[in-house]
Formats: sequence, C-alpha cells, structure tokens
Amino acid sequence: MIESTGRIPFQVGDETFKTWYRVVGDLTSGIRPLVVLHGGPGIPNPYMYPLEALSTSHNIPVIFYDQIGVGNSSHLREKPSSFWTVDLFMDELDNLIHHFGISDNFSLIGHSWGGMLGSNYAAARRPPGLKALILSSSPASVDLWMECMNELLEAFPGGMRETVKRCERDGLLESEEYEEAMALFNKKHLCKLDPWPQQLLDSLALMAEDMTVTDHMCGREAFVCNATLKNWSVVDIVDQIACPTLVTNGIDDEVQWAGIRDFVEKIPKVKWVRFDKSSHVVMFEEQKRYLAEVGSFLTTV
Repeated sequence: MIESTGRIPFQVGDETFKTWYRVVGDLTSGIRPLVVLHGGPGIPNPYMYPLEALSTSHNIPVIFYDQIGVGNSSHLREKPSSFWTVDLFMDELDNLIHHFGISDNFSLIGHSWGGMLGSNYAAARRPPGLKALILSSSPASVDLWMECMNELLEAFPGGMRETVKRCERDGLLESEEYEEAMALFNKKHLCKLDPWPQQLLDSLALMAEDMTVTDHMCGREAFVCNATLKNWSVVDIVDQIACPTLVTNGIDDEVQWAGIRDFVEKIPKVKWVRFDKSSHVVMFEEQKRYLAEVGSFLTTV
C-alpha cells in the first residue's frame, strides 16, 4: 500500500501556516481521490482512519489532513475567536485540493463538523470538480444539532438531565458529576462499543492537548453553543449542492432526523442511509457495512 505524509504551506494574510496530510493509495492511478474532513471542530484524524481500507477494497486514494490548529498541523493558541471562521477552513481545503492537483476531479467525505464544513463548501463555493459528497452524522445547522441533542437528553432520568443543565449553566464542566452524566450520554449517542476503539481514544486525547479550535468555535458544552458557530446554517443554500450526495447517520446518533432532514429533502441528488446498530461513529460501530456503502457510492456516481 502506497502511503505518504507531509505538510502543505497555507497562506493566511501575511502569515504562513502548515497543514499536515496523510495520503493512502496512489494519486497517480487516475481514480478519483477522496478527501476526508474530520470532526470536532478540533478532533484530529486517527478516528477517521478506518476509511483507509477504501484504498484496497475499492482502489480509491484517500487523503487525510488535520485542519489548521489541530493535530499535526500548525497550532495557533494565540489567535482570537474572529480568526476561526468557516471561510478559513474552506480556504484551507481549497489550498489542499490545489496542492494535490485534483481540482477537476475529487470526492469529499465529512463526519460531524467535517460534514458541516463539506456541505458549506459544496453549497457556497460549488467547486466544479467535486463529483461526490458524503455527509456522515452531520447537521444542516447548529440550532438543529442542539435540538437533536436536547431531545435525546430528555430520554434520560430527570436527575441526570438536571445535573447536565446545571453544570453547563454554572460552568462546572470539569466536575465529577458532569463527567459521569456525560459518560452515560456518550455511551448511548457517541459510541456504543465497549471498550471504545483505540483510534477514537487517540483522537480525543490529541484534541484534549489543545482545545483552541473547539473552545473558539463550539465551546465545551454539549447541549448549547455559545461560540462562533452558534448561528451556522446551510439550510437556505443546501439546494445549491450540485453533486450526488450520500447522507448517513445512526439510529442512536447525536444527529437525528431533524438534523439531516434539510440535506435529504433539499439536495437534488441525494441518498440517505441509516445504520440501525450505531450512534455517532458508524465507521466503527458498523464498519463493514459503512465502508461497503461508502465504497459503492463513490465508485458508482
């Protein structure tokens, strides 16, 4: 298996930063490559590595990269909230696509925040070379995501719900009671496997080393967003996505039907697949079926 890593210069104003990448597969094969957008904002790539199997099962070259401020890319702890915008990350994606010379023929897959970024990129910039888009467990707006999360919380015992709401209101996010309550929620709606996959744990550990992007863009609260993404939405432009699009989520996903409905109902060429044994990380919970669905979609559109 061909594999390479490196760093790409990324110019922002008068400053130059570095975007780290990992390519699995042969970019010279003539087969349309897949660019992977990780979630968070702020969760580095290891948990997305199950997708590297597509390079052997379907001969699809896969390009992973850590978004700026995350993982192996440039860390910018001193930057203010105004720096961290969706346009910044769309510019970085453009830069990466141009670097690899794939502007005329590529696919995108985004998980969670990565799908938010991917849908915004596809709808707002309408790149002609984007031939296929996959939105995995991604909402069409932050308001809809928070709506889903709070509805799921209502299914838990009242004491647990009140603990979560009180701790988020009072800034007690590092308290033992909040962590215990969130552990219960996450075991049902983030990852249902026991134990959690090591690649997911690795990504979460790397995220914890530098929470800059997370803090500025979405904050650490799970059920309310008071950061720069709080008003983010593609609901009004999602019908501008021109390429065939696959939308996926799990039956116990953080992103329920309300979160994906605008994608499914408004994107002109769309397919929706729900995974009935999964929550938010379908790539682990139903890995074989997920990779088969993604691989089939990418090779037939």
